Amino acid sequence: MSNYPPPHHQESSLANCLALVKAAPLATIISSQKDTICTTHTPLVYHPDENLGYFIGHIDCYNPQVAHLEIGAWVEIIFHGPETYISPTDYQSSQLPTWNYFKAHFGGKVESYRDADRLRDSLIEMTTFLEGEKGGYILEKTNPRMEKALPYIVGFKIQIAQWEGKYKISQDKHPKDQRLAKDKMLSEFPSKKALIDQLYQNHQTKR
Repeated sequence: MSNYPPPHHQESSLANCLALVKAAPLATIISSQKDTICTTHTPLVYHPDENLGYFIGHIDCYNPQVAHLEIGAWVEIIFHGPETYISPTDYQSSQLPTWNYFKAHFGGKVESYRDADRLRDSLIEMTTFLEGEKGGYILEKTNPRMEKALPYIVGFKIQIAQWEGKYKISQDKHPKDQRLAKDKMLSEFPSKKALIDQLYQNHQTKR
């Protein structure tokens, strides 16, 4: 069994990782074919199913990663939560400098599509999700700009086959140092207090 990453820096709750996904939906999608690695940053929408669920997203048809998606390649996905440098001066005890972060990793096979009706529906769903409860914009099915854009968009579905939560938040430190590390994170991201509190409160460390 690998010693890295250490279990105390891993999240064992899929629900907690999905909370990060929904709050920070801009994903990094990585694929590799014939010694060519492609990386794209794009928001994804999560859908539950009877297994681990799946993601829906879209990319520009001229993106070279389309070639990987169209052959059903395996993709690795990373969602990025709050992160910050932790100085030894942030702790009460003597420590070395480190970096704390919340990351959620997923892997799975991808299915691409160009069907106009399916693209239209998924673009509307994506817009509704990103607008959120307080959003005021509604993307209508008859939007002429969307109609003109459809031929240049490739949609895709990623069926999740594996996942890993990488939550490095000073779990191996003294309880007071853990609290101080959280305080540092909160000071860097005051607008994300609710999310940080949620991720901390629901964190389940692997044993």
